[in-house]
Amino acid sequence: MGAMTIEAMGLANLTHKVVVGIADMAVSNNATVTLATHALGSCIGVSVFDPVARVGGLLHYMLPVCSIDMAKAKSQPQMFGDSGIAALFRSAYDLGAQKHRMILCAAGGAQVMDASGVFNIGRRNYDILKQIAQEHGLKITGEHVGGTVSRTMYLQVGNGEVRIRISGQAEEIILCKQLKNS
Repeated sequence: MGAMTIEAMGLANLTHKVVVGIADMAVSNNATVTLATHALGSCIGVSVFDPVARVGGLLHYMLPVCSIDMAKAKSQPQMFGDSGIAALFRSAYDLGAQKHRMILCAAGGAQVMDASGVFNIGRRNYDILKQIAQEHGLKITGEHVGGTVSRTMYLQVGNGEVRIRISGQAEEIILCKQLKNS
């Protein structure tokens, strides 16, 4: 007897989580997927969702601009805000998303391991996202950025809901509400 498909086992509608690591991203049009990324300290998590195409993506970038290490940017563009955001949008477009329908959310950008604020990586990471959004006529719909806490971010691809959990707190915060009729 051959391997059974998920559908044949009656599991097609079960949700599953895809973890996006640091300096990585994932994009999906599978309504059963929840994308998640952890340890958003000074890093930024950016979610995109097209409610018509039902395509969602999540990026976890570490540094604002790729010009500091072009070799690394070529091999791992998701490490940087400028190249990672571009890669996230291109991947969403490949699955049918369109820029004018995209809903953006962001989390992270905290001041961690830099008590004196010399480097301000978190703020600079958030600033590059705001700059790119403005240059492309995009609005950040929901955000939870800054402070000194680490966050976990979730995107439910089936309905576009974005939630975050702050380190040390049990309750989740909804950044973008789910779509009706999902």
